Amino acid sequence: MFNSVEYIRQLCKQRKIPIRQLEMDCGFGNGYLNPKQKKIPYERAVAIANYLNIPVEDIFGGDENKKTPLVNDDQELNEYLEVLKTRPEMRMLFQLSKDATKEDVEAAVRIIEALRNK
Repeated sequence: MFNSVEYIRQLCKQRKIPIRQLEMDCGFGNGYLNPKQKKIPYERAVAIANYLNIPVEDIFGGDENKKTPLVNDDQELNEYLEVLKTRPEMRMLFQLSKDATKEDVEAAVRIIEALRNK
């Protein structure tokens, strides 16, 4: 059975968004999205969907129906596809780099690594 709160918590974890931050930014009380809660009123789901930049249907299990089998039986490839699907900033990075040369990509990786090591 699909659990809306668990789905939201997983998305926040993937995106490194503290649950408390989402609750505060959406105007909910502390602990509103606790693991024991299973249902979310539609109005609050809309606020969360807007905050996470996802379709509100996903919060109610719509995304569950879109799950596809492994691409070429490759779990790693599926994980990459899931990241591209759920993180708009990664899609933007992919769009910008899909026509890049190998050298361009290697230079971009070095820049990102340098930024991370600040």
